[in-house]
Amino acid sequence: MPTGDFVVTGPSLDVPEPVARDAREFGEYARTGGWAFALKVARSVRPGGQPAEETPKVSAKEFAELAGCSAERVMRYYKAWDKAADDGLVPFFEGLAPGEDIELPDSDVWLSYYSSRSSAASERGTAIAAAAEAEGIRPTKALEVAENPTALRAAILADPSTAQAARSALLDRLKEDPALQTELARDIARTDELKKAVATETQAASRIGYVRQIVENGQVKTSAGQTIDAPADLRAEAERHLSLLDELDDDEETGQWASEAYDSVKDLVAQTVEANPELRLQERRTKFYSSLQKATKVFEELTFDDADDLDDIYEDDMLQRLEDLQTAIATCITALRKVAPAGEPERP
Repeated sequence: MPTGDFVVTGPSLDVPEPVARDAREFGEYARTGGWAFALKVARSVRPGGQPAEETPKVSAKEFAELAGCSAERVMRYYKAWDKAADDGLVPFFEGLAPGEDIELPDSDVWLSYYSSRSSAASERGTAIAAAAEAEGIRPTKALEVAENPTALRAAILADPSTAQAARSALLDRLKEDPALQTELARDIARTDELKKAVATETQAASRIGYVRQIVENGQVKTSAGQTIDAPADLRAEAERHLSLLDELDDDEETGQWASEAYDSVKDLVAQTVEANPELRLQERRTKFYSSLQKATKVFEELTFDDADDLDDIYEDDMLQRLEDLQTAIATCITALRKVAPAGEPERP
């Protein structure tokens, strides 16, 4: 049989009393968390306004001096107990005597009452608390997360669901924070992988928009840029693809689906134009004007404002290219004059 400083802690475990005591205290803390320490404060620190001569309890300052810590830290435990008492979770201070033990709440609710920092009283803390209440959670939970950004980062990196929640919150924040919008846009622009992802998603969104406007407006743009009324079969095909796109979950990639929808609809648009002689003629005319306008704009940008330095920019093939262009333009003009209405004045 064990004697002296050894105790029996189980069917066959004989351990020293200090080890058994540490194990008991550890088990108590594992079950109750910070409540074990809050109880020590609650039963030993007298409530505010209570005269010292009416109770054996001491002030928070005196308790902190005995504990070798700050009074502020003691008061954080004090306030946590006070909030829990208001919720009926623990007894009020007046009902506790020094050294008295009671059954404590579970450890998982401790952080709902305890604020590890005094930031709750700051402007930042007030804003966080208000947002937490709007989300239906205890402010202390949000404050605890805000005071430990490294832990938040670790959770985001390790857990997809946490990362998803962070993404949703960030998107909501971006709507009301122009500065953050600029910073995020700058980060994306400087990161090749993100730039590619944005370009891919932008293309997919544009293609989905092309299909959607056919369904919603009943009109479609041809490859030349003219807007025409979408025939019934084209609208039906667009509606079919759009319904498939709308059924995709938020986490599903839309790129391939958007490409299939866009290509299918574009083929039908081309067939619609080709099957209608009037539309086909207008499409050719629109393409010609579009090319002519582009060529005109490009040529108008070729200026000789710095004529004095023309010899510095001269290359052997410049003149040849311009002469070839002149020939091509002359050929085009000749062809158009042949079909110009009678009486059309010729320009020199």
